Amino acid sequence: MNYLKSLLFLFLCFATSNKLFAQEDAPNRIPKYPVAYEFPNTDSIKQVLNRIRVYYEATSPQKVINKQTNKEITDLSKPDKNARVSDGFSSEWSYTHGVVLSAFEYITEVTGDRRFLNDNIRFYDFVTNTLPYFVKNEEKFGADAGDWKGISHTHALDDCGSISAAMIKTYLKNKNDKYLPVINHTADYISYQQLRLSDGTLARHRPQYQSLWADDIYMSVPFLANMGVLTGDKKYFDDAVKQILQMSQRLYVPEKELFDHGWNVTSADYDPHFYWGRANGWTMMSLVELLGVLPENHPGRDKLMHLYRSMVRSLANLQGGSGFWHNMLDKNETFEETSCTAMFTFAIAKGINKGWISHVYGPVALTGWNAIKTRVLQNGAVEGTCEATTFAHDNTYYFNRGSSIYATHGYGPVLYAGAEMIKLLQNDRFEIQKAKPNSTNSTFHFLLKSEWPKIQ
Repeated sequence: MNYLKSLLFLFLCFATSNKLFAQEDAPNRIPKYPVAYEFPNTDSIKQVLNRIRVYYEATSPQKVINKQTNKEITDLSKPDKNARVSDGFSSEWSYTHGVVLSAFEYITEVTGDRRFLNDNIRFYDFVTNTLPYFVKNEEKFGADAGDWKGISHTHALDDCGSISAAMIKTYLKNKNDKYLPVINHTADYISYQQLRLSDGTLARHRPQYQSLWADDIYMSVPFLANMGVLTGDKKYFDDAVKQILQMSQRLYVPEKELFDHGWNVTSADYDPHFYWGRANGWTMMSLVELLGVLPENHPGRDKLMHLYRSMVRSLANLQGGSGFWHNMLDKNETFEETSCTAMFTFAIAKGINKGWISHVYGPVALTGWNAIKTRVLQNGAVEGTCEATTFAHDNTYYFNRGSSIYATHGYGPVLYAGAEMIKLLQNDRFEIQKAKPNSTNSTFHFLLKSEWPKIQ
């Protein structure tokens, strides 16, 4: 009798258990991704890139205007102390515009769409055609007159490095010799006029005496690398390598495999560390650009590659569950930021395409792109980008940075990320196993075809 009771009890338990499992709400077992966990396609990426191009292009007519009347000045033979370049992102001689124009050149290379490169040519022709006019205005009316101050009054790497790097890339496509005086002016400034430490590391007297900014890696290295390509002169490659390696001696933190935002000689070894997203993004962008053109036998290449690979490893672990990275990389309380997410997505996808890092990082780039595209508005504006940020020494400042569509630091990196993702999706070295929609357990796998035996 006891045996029958025990058997009945077990049967009831089993029946109840099955009923509970049967009644379980199946949708709750499916992951609720904050950003769609989906496989992008090249056409959708191209559409995003073109929306950004159209928006960016429309921000300025690229004309010379009278700043008081706002009317166009068409006769450039007559000096006018009120003459200025029309406002707008696409009329700026700025480092952020330089990233956009470098990305435009790259998109044309990847997709064959000439509309992007044509925007570069339009801008640089506008600059070089109007620069003599503004120089004459300054000669007649004084330093307050004129425009293109970053060329005529270069005072910092921000004024010249990034925007001139893109100018070299454009010159290599259209060979407009009017660009060369500006390019050579930038080369002279970076090589001989910009403040350097005693060991030759590029520095600023801002905010502290003899300060290093991770940002300045991008403000100098891409230009130096492309100057090496343009001239074939090894000294530019050597200087580019030196800048990253010597910056890393002060800014790279091996335990974190990340770069501190800044360093100054006053605090030296005891300088506080702040792992700002975009500072690390500038570093990653510079590493991949330099590695892409640096001779394979250059003695500094292996050290650069180690920096790059170690940062990729760390960044993969710091990526948030949405695909974004946070404004302060090691502090999830800070907001999910667009520009650094795009920079890391580009740099990781580039490394996979080049074979510098393992293809297993593919899903990191893929989910990064899925996050980025949610920040591109229908009109092509890019939101969620951290505002311009100085080298600070307190968490309160970094924690409370704002973001805006007018922070143009995000546009170029998003364009670059999209272009590299197109290359990644078209890379025939891989087979990509796609995650199954509405699955309880399915992910993306990038498989290297050459590792797998061929099935007859």
